[in-house]
Amino acid sequence: MALSSSAEKLKKMIDKAIEDHEITVLEYEKILHIASEDNKIDAQERALLQTLQDLIESGAVKRVQDRR
Repeated sequence: MALSSSAEKLKKMIDKAIEDHEITVLEYEKILHIASEDNKIDAQERALLQTLQDLIESGAVKRVQDRR
């Protein structure tokens, strides 16, 4: 099954966080906005968000302050 356009955007942002081993507060908020901008979080988006949350909880991806 192909990803929805919003799920594809989420996947790209989450993949970047995984590659960087960190996610800024702004990036995290943008991910949440993308997921909810159509007022519905579908199963693909939910799975991607859960993956990101699991990575943050395990320490594989760290939440950091925004860069200036």
